[in-house]
Amino acid sequence: MLDFMQRFLIAIGVIAILAGLAWPWLARLGLGRLPGDFHLQRGGFSFYFPLTTSILVSIVVTVIIWLLRR
Repeated sequence: MLDFMQRFLIAIGVIAILAGLAWPWLARLGLGRLPGDFHLQRGGFSFYFPLTTSILVSIVVTVIIWLLRR
């Protein structure tokens, strides 16, 4: 079980690094600017919460993990 957890955490780390490196190309697809992503600006304050993007990424990751465990 420990071996599986180590590999799983390493894989998640690699995926996060790859997603970070690929973000400029992913941004061109519209990720981060979907309907339902909140961006508030007031004075010198800016708040951004990508709700729809987070849900979409969560669904994709869930499906990938489900397919890998089959």
